[in-house]
Amino acid sequence: MAAGATVHTFSVNLADVDRGVYEELSLRVARHPSETDAFMMTRVLAYCLEYEEGIAFSEGISATDEPAVLVRDRTGRVTAWIEVGAPDAERLHYGSRLADRTRVYTHRDPAKLVASWAGKRIHQADAIVVHSFDAGFIDAAASRLERRSTMTLSITERRLYLELNGATLDSAVHDLALDAA
Repeated sequence: MAAGATVHTFSVNLADVDRGVYEELSLRVARHPSETDAFMMTRVLAYCLEYEEGIAFSEGISATDEPAVLVRDRTGRVTAWIEVGAPDAERLHYGSRLADRTRVYTHRDPAKLVASWAGKRIHQADAIVVHSFDAGFIDAAASRLERRSTMTLSITERRLYLELNGATLDSAVHDLALDAA
């Protein structure tokens, strides 16, 4: 019998100065047994960095027709398709046709990721941005995860300041446009 998902809860104090978003969030994140801590941490950060009305986690790794995070408007139409990790070109093509904007947040080498999409058909590739973090940042944050985590996340001038369960970390948010790769 396969093991079920482990639920992690995050109490997040979010202050995104760049976008004028200030929220207190209570997130319940189901972590699939095959999902790494680094992937889950990246997923939580993507949610926070993209936070707006209508945002939600999908079913995660088991959802084959949805990204890790998505935003829907009040009619249910997908307005943002937010992938995490290393999605293939076909998923990006599908998501960018469905949503107004498509983003990728990765804990892997963004240049290698973008290179894997070279020559592949991706709808509106010039509008897709891959976001990554300083080397070691995600792994350091993932090592501090607990089943119940408390975090304060401040973003100013595309720099993250993260306090996670008493540890303080920071990283730049690096942006790589597909058309620039």
